[in-house]
Amino acid sequence: MSSSPDSPLTDSSLSECCRFCEKNLEHTVVDLGLSPLCQNIVTLEQAGQPEVFYPLQVRVCEACWLVQVHAHVMGEDIFQSDYAYFSSYSDSWLKHCREYVELMTDRLQLGPQSQVVEVASNDGYLLQYFVQKGIPALGVEPAVTVAEAARAKGVHSINEFFGAATAQKLVEQNIRPDLLLGNNVLAHVPDLNDFVTGLKILLKNDGVITFEFPHLMCLIEGNQFDTIYQEHYCYFSLLAIQKIFLHHGLTIFDVNQLMTHGGSLRIYARHSEDSGKPVLKSVQTLIDQEIEKGYNTLATYSAFAQRVVETKWKLLEFLMQAKRAGKTVVGYGAPGKGNTLLNYCGIRSDSILYTVDRNPVKQNTLLPGSRIPVYTPERIAETRPDYVLILPWNLREEIMEQLSYIRQWGGKFVVPIPETQIFD
Repeated sequence: MSSSPDSPLTDSSLSECCRFCEKNLEHTVVDLGLSPLCQNIVTLEQAGQPEVFYPLQVRVCEACWLVQVHAHVMGEDIFQSDYAYFSSYSDSWLKHCREYVELMTDRLQLGPQSQVVEVASNDGYLLQYFVQKGIPALGVEPAVTVAEAARAKGVHSINEFFGAATAQKLVEQNIRPDLLLGNNVLAHVPDLNDFVTGLKILLKNDGVITFEFPHLMCLIEGNQFDTIYQEHYCYFSLLAIQKIFLHHGLTIFDVNQLMTHGGSLRIYARHSEDSGKPVLKSVQTLIDQEIEKGYNTLATYSAFAQRVVETKWKLLEFLMQAKRAGKTVVGYGAPGKGNTLLNYCGIRSDSILYTVDRNPVKQNTLLPGSRIPVYTPERIAETRPDYVLILPWNLREEIMEQLSYIRQWGGKFVVPIPETQIFD
């Protein structure tokens, strides 16, 4: 399908190529303006210093339907030694990981003779549970700080960006995993073809790959535009990721739809020549669903931008009304998605006084762009705000339970996505 010359999706001035198939990208899905790197830490000493803002425009490839942002910044500049995202600060996420380890241990009959490798293993949040079972596990993690935290948990970790070269080095060390996994890493990969080539090289002949990532269909239908940021290069439908894996000799043979991160997929893949694992019905069922909903047509993507704008105005209207009524609004959490939301909406500390986070690395710092201060969670009990805006909205239930005490003074919760909602 091609768009008409006056379609808002069409921009003939675009010249960059698709990260997978290298076709010219000519269709903009949504433009979120300018934004700094959303996982950067701004220290109090840096408060008076300028920040670099990057264009945040999402495009879709009409040839392979891969949705992507232009790579203004490479991974080496994002996952520096002071990278601040630690997976272990979410209790519900750790529960999800424990359940995954039990599932895969049973499904693949993993034991002391097996090998598990996780790409982008972060602070050992998941591999620690394999280690506790006596199953050999290796983490590949580029960020020094979080890899050190993993080692403290007893998880052997190497500081490397994963790709074909790293995979070859591991093979030369006789590492060929029975289970090769990655959670929420595919979006972070600028050189997608090199990364998937590495998976093909490293995987044991009869091994299994699992990857979890936010589902593009959930992102668009749930209006989850705040999950778009410079550190996320790609956003995947099953249609797109199936093409990418097949191109590199890997076949997706099963898929689970998950509730995590606002709606995710867990794909199971194998070497295409491994005939011992038939492709299950779940794969074609979801492919058919995506096609039925138009994720292989431009029309589905063109409707997204207006919903994003409406969500912005609804949040700003709430904040202005609260301000005029003399109410105080604070935030909970300092996630990347929160920074996309705040910067796109132009929200600063005159609207949201501060936010809090359980991660000590983020405490007593400023959010990038908005420069909203970040404190410890105890600050909420001390200041007794009228509203708490939950920035990691995907953890809403967990956070509302943690902060249930705000109801003692009539405090209420606010969730901004898919649109502003207030909860008592």
